[in-house]
Amino acid sequence: QVQLVGSGGGLVQAGGSLRLSCAASGSIYRINTMGWHRQAPGKQRELVATVTGAGNTNYADSVKGRFTISRDNAKNTVYLQMNSLKPEDTAVYYCLTEIVRTLRPAESFWGQGTQVTVSS
Repeated sequence: QVQLVGSGGGLVQAGGSLRLSCAASGSIYRINTMGWHRQAPGKQRELVATVTGAGNTNYADSVKGRFTISRDNAKNTVYLQMNSLKPEDTAVYYCLTEIVRTLRPAESFWGQGTQVTVSS
């Protein structure tokens, strides 16, 4: 079994900052790519940022220069530092990780989602 527990969401004014975290636990052999997606009301879920096992990062154009993704491999945790937040960043944020369990192929696991609300 694998569990992903996210935290760090909340309500913030425009221009403010939040830091999300998502910790994976369970029978994990290796974690490949970790990332964050978000879904705003009435919209499709979209990619926000990813970080590979080698530390290579990728960002949606809408968050480049404002958000920073990082990971702590010792803690099986991925972080998303969000600065200069805008009302349009309001969404439920989900972590997504690709995890390899012993004697199993890589599988994708979603976290439960954490609400981020940015007021104008």
